[in-house]
Amino acid sequence: MEIRKFTPNDLKRVFEIENMSFRQSYGINMFQQLYDMGVGFLVAEDNGYVIGYIIFWIKYQNQGHIISIAVDKNYRRLGAGTKLLIKAISVLSLLDIDAIYLEVNENNYGAVEFYKNFDFQVDRVVPGYYENGDGAIVMYLPLELGKISRK
Repeated sequence: MEIRKFTPNDLKRVFEIENMSFRQSYGINMFQQLYDMGVGFLVAEDNGYVIGYIIFWIKYQNQGHIISIAVDKNYRRLGAGTKLLIKAISVLSLLDIDAIYLEVNENNYGAVEFYKNFDFQVDRVVPGYYENGDGAIVMYLPLELGKISRK
């Protein structure tokens, strides 16, 4: 399995993974816009086939943000999500930021536990964050320059 930079040729496949992973997905144009803006955009590839992606950026001067991460349902629990998240944390940790934030659906218990395994902590819950009325758990990972932790 290889982690590499996203290219426009990956757009259709990333959008497929997004749609199979989330009830409310970003539109394909949003992925293109994010790429055009220069956000961190990585894919996990298995034998030349894109099986997952992560999008991240600097939201504020000292704060990183995971916009989205997803893995094809047929390739989950094989380490792609872990490798993608570790790579994103590695990149962000070199940019002199204090913490990385993300939002996760309050009903996505597996994802919450996944992030807790990387020492992400619960910051707060935002009721009604998603269009369907579900709340979001805002989580953050405090960073020390160059340090990556995993339980």
